[in-house]
Amino acid sequence: MSTNDLVPAHISVLYHEIINALAPKSSGCYIDGTVGAGGHAWGILEASSPNGQLLGFDLDPQALVLANQRLSVFQNRFQLIQASYTSMKKQIQKVGWDAVDGITLDLGLSSMQLDSKERGFSFRFTSPLDMRFGNNNLSTAADLLNNLSEVEISTILWEFGEERFSRRIARLIIAARPIETTTQLAQIVEKAYGNNRSHIHPATRTFQALRIAVNHELQSVQEVIPTAIEILKPGGRLAIISFHSLEDRIVKNIFRRESKDCICPPEQLICTCGHKAQIKELTKKPLEPSENEKETNQRARSAKLRIAEKLKMA
Repeated sequence: MSTNDLVPAHISVLYHEIINALAPKSSGCYIDGTVGAGGHAWGILEASSPNGQLLGFDLDPQALVLANQRLSVFQNRFQLIQASYTSMKKQIQKVGWDAVDGITLDLGLSSMQLDSKERGFSFRFTSPLDMRFGNNNLSTAADLLNNLSEVEISTILWEFGEERFSRRIARLIIAARPIETTTQLAQIVEKAYGNNRSHIHPATRTFQALRIAVNHELQSVQEVIPTAIEILKPGGRLAIISFHSLEDRIVKNIFRRESKDCICPPEQLICTCGHKAQIKELTKKPLEPSENEKETNQRARSAKLRIAEKLKMA
């Protein structure tokens, strides 16, 4: 049976849009920086048959087990590594690649992680407040809540969750310490909200903010995009899916900056920066899932895809 007779067991967010963006070819080398359960990786390997190669990264060992099983039909055409996508330059050197033809990043939390009761990502289950993507030495969400000051907690909730009741929530957290479980935290946030309810659960932004803080997500996004652009071949493409405004703003700003020949302040009449455009933005406005995909996959509702192509330097 050929891979063309198969379909992936799980369809990732904006699956077809990612495959169209990267336009995989048989001679190509590709990176899936957030391989998860292997949805996008499956599509890239299938589209680049019979000889395309893929390097996949994930911090979550459980995800890598699933991805290895799902991608096993492609035999020796892929390699999965338990590491942050920020290490992709070092990792391609280890496998003997000089550059790659395409890179995709699906940022944020996977449905698999959200549904894992013991990981502490969701307030739907009572579990320890962990929130780490992998088994690493990072502090857990409980560590942050029980050791940071009221101001520090409030700042995390405001900056990473855009939580309007950040000060009130932080004050209640300090009063209720120690905070150990998801249910404890969700109840504190609900108390802070009182009757000020909206269409989403009151704890949604707080859990998002803590997850971002625990895993240094925004810092990693800032770090990886210039690296990804650097290791792309001329004509290679970078496709990034974000799920909230903070991530999307970072992607947009870096894409805009790296698509310009000059990044001097507008009021400066003579260019002194020496900056040269490295990419062409292929999506001035981000692509969003179809209404059908939004209806069938709740995670897709806030997804935004931005695509850039590496320029051929003179």
